[in-house]
Amino acid sequence: MKDKVDFRDKKFIAVLLLLQALLLTALFPGAPLYGLNWAVLSLLFLGLYILAFFWSFERCSPSAKEIALLATMAALAAAARVPFTVLPGVQPTTFLVMITGSVFGAQAGFVVGALAALASNFFLGQGPWTPWQMFCWGLGGAAAAFLTGRDREFNIGKFALLCTAWGYIFGWIMNIWHWIGFIYPLTFKTFLATYLASFIFDTLHAAGNLLLALTFGRTFREILLRFKKKMTVDTG
Repeated sequence: MKDKVDFRDKKFIAVLLLLQALLLTALFPGAPLYGLNWAVLSLLFLGLYILAFFWSFERCSPSAKEIALLATMAALAAAARVPFTVLPGVQPTTFLVMITGSVFGAQAGFVVGALAALASNFFLGQGPWTPWQMFCWGLGGAAAAFLTGRDREFNIGKFALLCTAWGYIFGWIMNIWHWIGFIYPLTFKTFLATYLASFIFDTLHAAGNLLLALTFGRTFREILLRFKKKMTVDTG
């Protein structure tokens, strides 16, 4: 992918900072967004964040072949999620999104993760949790690009450790949605109880990610690198 725009791009950073500033104003009495339900507010800003990431990807001017490949990876990640719903917490989607981000970069990783969540929920059920899942998986793809994508040699141990950690991070972020959307009252005790209740599922997610990364990490990376090299040669 042509790395014309990345997360150091000043316009992109300015957009994210503006969104964050608007979110913080909701904490102060008299502000336009003050008093708005936090569940609704979170969906509004997550939607804006996701649009900002897609805008960044669009500015990279990806080729038709690149878009087709990323769409295929998103479809694969979405399809892999559906049959594993019988195993609580196990999410092959996370591994597929993160290996894509590691090879193709942060914008591509985010787009694949977001689309995978959106597409799979057409089978598993759409709802106010969908933007949160899109954000979590997209962020996982971007994190893989930042932390492993620039390494000269692929370190399977480092990548597997990151995938394992993201099993917990994914759950921790999703817990915020569950807490503000379904728990009352919003206190430290209910916050802690929400996180403790999800620990087993987060651990299963992390363990599944570790197993998939160690088993298929090198193979998937080599396959994706071949496609990336071929597209680079074909497009000049």
